[in-house]
Amino acid sequence: ADIIFAFDECTSPLSDYNYTKESMQRTHNWAEICLKTKKIKDQALFGIIQGSQWKDLRIKSAQFISQMPFDGLAIGGSLGKTKKDMYKILDWVIPEMPEQKPRHLLGIGHPNDLIKAIKKGIDLFDCVHPTRLARHGVFFTPKKELNILNACYQADKKPIMRNCSCYVCQNFSRAYLRHLFRTKEILGLRLATFHNLWFMSQLMEKIRQDIKKG
Repeated sequence: ADIIFAFDECTSPLSDYNYTKESMQRTHNWAEICLKTKKIKDQALFGIIQGSQWKDLRIKSAQFISQMPFDGLAIGGSLGKTKKDMYKILDWVIPEMPEQKPRHLLGIGHPNDLIKAIKKGIDLFDCVHPTRLARHGVFFTPKKELNILNACYQADKKPIMRNCSCYVCQNFSRAYLRHLFRTKEILGLRLATFHNLWFMSQLMEKIRQDIKKG
């Protein structure tokens, strides 16, 4: 792997303050062990900031992990019960993270969340969201998520997206993709996955270009 992560404990959103504090300290201890244990020089090792929904723990963890010689830093664990909570936690943590190191947000992968998190200073993401939706017949589009199992697509000859250059949109209609899912043909899941990953890749490319343009 090009990037590996230090071992951590991802606490439940239901964990209380005292357990979360103990867990955070355990994660910090493991971070020190991982730095000492790492042997492969051309792998980037990222440390993980924990602390769940508690502001003082999040800031303490961010300060502790940030001062260690990791190649990058990640924000992990429970990010609250709502999107509003998540953005609040990012506002606590990001100012404590050094700008010269890449910042990774663990487990977040909805297109709108990526855009908002990048504006706050996040660089990298990982999430099953695009592929999980694909397995259920949901395709990403700029305006909304398209559920190919809906009856309105039964005879729809249009591609998922008119201006998409991916292999799926260039070669298959909505009607055919719906047929694949209705008949439980594995090709449907593969094509939906391909499109959603392509969509995410193109979205990130556009964001990079927008950043370069100011």
